[in-house]
Amino acid sequence: MSEVMTRPVPAPPVTIESKPFWDAAREGRFLIKRCVPCGKAHWYPRNICPHCLSAETVWEESPGEGVVYTFSIMRKSPTGPYALGYVTLDEGPAVLTNFVDVTPEDLKIGMRVKVKFQDTEGGPPVPVFVPA
Repeated sequence: MSEVMTRPVPAPPVTIESKPFWDAAREGRFLIKRCVPCGKAHWYPRNICPHCLSAETVWEESPGEGVVYTFSIMRKSPTGPYALGYVTLDEGPAVLTNFVDVTPEDLKIGMRVKVKFQDTEGGPPVPVFVPA
């Protein structure tokens, strides 16, 4: 692809609940949440555990590594085809994301990937995934 697809500012860009995530993203760190009672990690980071509904959750830095679970190629785009899909992090949660630095034809289910932060149009950088 000859052009880099621009990223809009995440909406809402910052809330009280998401501020630690976006602050860490500005530093190039990828955070997830983990529930203290049930021990499960979850994505998207939020205060209430989606597994057991506990409000006792903590931020945890993740290496941001995992495998491609599934993806779809979007062919109608002014910047050319791009891929989006789910990555299953090594910690367990699935992350909906874009894949960059790989052609859609070279992307494979089961491929090892890692997080990379990509700038947005004036907001915090967003996590995307690249081949590991």
